[in-house]
Amino acid sequence: MAGFDTVFPADSVEFCPHPDAANLLVCGTYQLDKGEDSMFPQEDDCGAYTPPDSPQTQSEAKQSRRGECLLLRVDPGHTEPFSLLQETSLPAVLDMKWCHTDPSVPPTLAIAESEGDVTLHTLQIQEGALDKVLTVQCAPEDVLCLSLDWSNRRFSSTSLGSLVTSLSDGDLALLRSDSNTGLTVTEKWHAHDYEPWIAAWNYWDNNVVYSGGDDLKMKAWDIRRSLSEPIFVNKRFDAGVTTIQSHPYIEHLIAVGSYDSTVRLFDTRKPLTPLTQAEVGGGVWRVKWHPTAQRQNDLLVACMHDGFKIVRFNLDGAGNTGFAPQGDAQVPQWQITKRFDEHTSLAYGVDWSFGGAKDGTTLVASCSFYDHTLHWWKG
Repeated sequence: MAGFDTVFPADSVEFCPHPDAANLLVCGTYQLDKGEDSMFPQEDDCGAYTPPDSPQTQSEAKQSRRGECLLLRVDPGHTEPFSLLQETSLPAVLDMKWCHTDPSVPPTLAIAESEGDVTLHTLQIQEGALDKVLTVQCAPEDVLCLSLDWSNRRFSSTSLGSLVTSLSDGDLALLRSDSNTGLTVTEKWHAHDYEPWIAAWNYWDNNVVYSGGDDLKMKAWDIRRSLSEPIFVNKRFDAGVTTIQSHPYIEHLIAVGSYDSTVRLFDTRKPLTPLTQAEVGGGVWRVKWHPTAQRQNDLLVACMHDGFKIVRFNLDGAGNTGFAPQGDAQVPQWQITKRFDEHTSLAYGVDWSFGGAKDGTTLVASCSFYDHTLHWWKG
């Protein structure tokens, strides 16, 4: 199965949530021009992680990272399923997220860049084009924006939600809507001793932000309080925490991934002990809950060295975290229902389409790094 060549190494994929643009997606790329190591986490043969950049290397190489945001249309029925609509040149892209605004307003995309900026882009659906509308400096140029997340995943409105981004110097930055500029940094605080790979909102309580980093810790923050102290710190990880996503349909449930190849589900009211954990292999880089309530048990996982997988957890029918009793072999806690192994390099970017298929499956797009390839598949 031939994939689409993204030219630069690809690391993030996001489908547009707008109902009139369900066949549009963006793919972010990250090119290293001087041959230095990637900022992304890697695993050696023993599964241990070696930090890729010293502070000196980051400073010396700050001008050598560049990337693109590719806007594409996907039609699996065509011989060439991906149509490239637009290429936007940027500093290297590390993460992207669409703001879940009301369908009455044009979709907005936020991009985390490698020179300390978050940029906002408005999608003109009919024209098939992104217009850059704002650049927000969150850190100096030698600091990378590693991840970002919008607060309004569940509660869409005509205005922008708040945005949180994690920075390679260990800080988190909170960006709020501003009637004058559109979005501005209102809080910034030191959260982790090493790179915080992920920052994510509690979609049910927009006063709470979660973060995870290379210091083997997951933390929660209440943005109404002093940000010098987290709500909780979970230190019970054997490797860095790389991804966190709040469940859009089940309150108090988050999925947490680590490059120890494990996905853990936590009840946020008891955040130190996982409800269950799935050994998915390869090192986890991204997790995405299915966008529909009908498939709320399905989690899409980018497994770095072991492709992409769909994991189905045994949640109860009421949408609560009702798992089978430990040790009950008749009712598995989780199972891998689909895997996609066509990529030949690090599996980083993946997302579900928001448009449903007639056969009950969902279109998935995935991208990989060194082979700079984008694929589509159904799961």
